[in-house]
Amino acid sequence: MQWTLVIPLKPLARAKSRLADTASDTLRPSLALAFAQDTVAAALACPAVRDVAVVTDDALATRELSALGAGVLPDEPGRGLNAALEFGAAKVRTALPNTPVAALNADLPALRPTELARVLDAAAQFPRAFLPDAAGVGTTLLAAGPGMELRPAFGTDSRARHHASGARELVLDTVDSVRQDVDTGADLRAALALGVGPWTAAAGARLLIAGQ
Repeated sequence: MQWTLVIPLKPLARAKSRLADTASDTLRPSLALAFAQDTVAAALACPAVRDVAVVTDDALATRELSALGAGVLPDEPGRGLNAALEFGAAKVRTALPNTPVAALNADLPALRPTELARVLDAAAQFPRAFLPDAAGVGTTLLAAGPGMELRPAFGTDSRARHHASGARELVLDTVDSVRQDVDTGADLRAALALGVGPWTAAAGARLLIAGQ
């Protein structure tokens, strides 16, 4: 089974505010873009992924992620993360009615294509399934098989909310790169320890230089 991934990305100037103790206002947008570039590149390299649709209104992100091969949709609802995901999934299903769809966070800079494939292959066994984040509170991936609505409930305590919605929680070993999203400085250090992609590595180097 091959999946279409929907990846939401808020305007870079407003992204990653919780990294304020780690990166300056001028560096956070470039970090957010780097996270998304590494996420999209790894997703497109995954054999279980047919294509990637990014939902964003950011012009720079649109240009850079399109260059990697992602399709980009404007965030027409403009009502936050879940509305953007519902919109993106609906657009995908209009073009490909029977395709399985998965929502994936844009801040997975250590993402490994092989680990993502394991998660998607496991998700294919259920009508809807999700993967909790490394903190065990949130969600990094929510999958809906053919004919199933995505019904995203991202945000505070999304692990509990996706579980309550009837989605099956995936319990998998050795998929840390798919679980390690980056919201805080501690998250970034954990991702760096796993080994991040080239864009985040370059942005991280600029961060270290700026901190000297």
